[in-house]
Amino acid sequence: MTLNNLPSFFTSDYRVRQRDSLLEISRALTEELDIDALLKRILRISIEMLSGQAGLIALRSEKAVWGIRVSQGLTPEFMRSVQPIFADIPSGAPVHDEAQDAARQQELVRMNQRLQQLVKQASMGLLTGVGLPMVTRERVVGMIFIFRGYQNNFSQNDLDVLNSFANQAAIAVQNAQLYTEVIREKQRVSALLEAVGDGILILTPAHVIEIVNHSMMHLLGLEKQDITGRTHEDLIRWRLAPKGVTLPEAEAGGWPLNERAVLYVEGDILRFDDNASIPVGITYAPLFSEQGILQNIIVSVRDITRFRQADELKSTFVSIISHELKTPVALIKGYVSTLRISDAEWDLGTVQEGLQVIEDEADRLTELIDNLLDASRFEAGGFKINRSDVYLPLLVQKVCDSFTTQTEAHTFVVDFPVDFPVVLADENRIRQVINNLVSNAIKYAPAGEIRLGGVPGAEGVTVCVSDHGPGIAPNDRQQIFERFFRAPEAARHTKGAGLGLYLTRQIIEAHGGEIWVDASYDQGTRICFTLPLEPAG
Repeated sequence: MTLNNLPSFFTSDYRVRQRDSLLEISRALTEELDIDALLKRILRISIEMLSGQAGLIALRSEKAVWGIRVSQGLTPEFMRSVQPIFADIPSGAPVHDEAQDAARQQELVRMNQRLQQLVKQASMGLLTGVGLPMVTRERVVGMIFIFRGYQNNFSQNDLDVLNSFANQAAIAVQNAQLYTEVIREKQRVSALLEAVGDGILILTPAHVIEIVNHSMMHLLGLEKQDITGRTHEDLIRWRLAPKGVTLPEAEAGGWPLNERAVLYVEGDILRFDDNASIPVGITYAPLFSEQGILQNIIVSVRDITRFRQADELKSTFVSIISHELKTPVALIKGYVSTLRISDAEWDLGTVQEGLQVIEDEADRLTELIDNLLDASRFEAGGFKINRSDVYLPLLVQKVCDSFTTQTEAHTFVVDFPVDFPVVLADENRIRQVINNLVSNAIKYAPAGEIRLGGVPGAEGVTVCVSDHGPGIAPNDRQQIFERFFRAPEAARHTKGAGLGLYLTRQIIEAHGGEIWVDASYDQGTRICFTLPLEPAG
């Protein structure tokens, strides 16, 4: 029995349901943007409208791969047997290309026939089925299949109704896909902004903040809700007048004239949580629409603390090295000039004294140059450790013996247990470490005992050098191992370039050990370091 042979009241009710179903799909075009919920809704309406028992919708992905997206009333076994059919569907060309469209339509017909054969073979009671493509102006986005559990061919009216569903469903699916793509792109951009180490602000032309990333929140010391909606001038507060033209000043001069008009300014901005200042470099880049209208200003804020520290370190280096070089050179030149005076006769003691000063200052210059070279090797990654068996008690005793002739105000005590183990280390570099620590103890402690001792451990050894000097201020204990750092009190009374303890730390860490100031020692200064018995790995 066809639709035309049905009683008039049934036909009228059937068409009313068709109309209501079409209206529901029309509403879905604007109401539903979740693609899975939309497809389930379209499939349910299609099955009800054609008096079917089951159905499925297959979609073409962005990579032209077909797959079943939603189904209803179909067993898992049937779904697994149907899925391979969609792997052979052509990717599809724009529908306005008639030749390619015709070839695609023929392939879709063949696929439908193959599906019909599979339906008949399936032991699930579905005897008839129909499938139609979901087509927009641009391409085929999917296919709808409806199955009936009784032997009755789908009428032309059924096909027309399903075709109407399919065409409207294609539009709805395309809208949902575009919405999903927009959401995905927005998430991707947000992820990129969060991954950037610099602080990012996106402003409206009126300087209102629309978007902020986590790095910028950290720089300002504020949460997101405290930043968005406020103006750039509310948040970028300069401690002092910055270097360069600020954003308001640049705009007063006509900025930006084009999209390449990037603005840069540098200075210290104030945080909101602790009112501390951070040195930053800020770049402003305009974003124009296709019509040439300013849409946004992209603000990139970079923390330049490390650059500032590098500049300060360079200045410190020049100051210290020039001073440390000038003193021994002046002494050497002075004594040489004195000894070369032709009209004066010097006794042997005076000559020996002058030559001793020249030798000492030359040694001092050599040590400074060696330290500078070592520091450069560490920075360049060219420092090498040549390991061999080292018995530290013997090495320490040799170092102390060499210093005995240099001071009469200090006594040396070497205290190691008799079963102290041998370590695998670079003997020359460890000698350099002990030399530096003992030299500092002599330099900063006017007199008294200097004790060197060690204790073995399960995986390594610990060695300490202690004196009875004034000690190290708590605030300086971490910094004394930094390059060129000298405590203010020490810099006023003793010579040095601030490289000895820096190199000491580098050598110990290159061996896989650690070095620190013993804060529990209150009778002067005690510096300890560890060495593993064997290198890691």
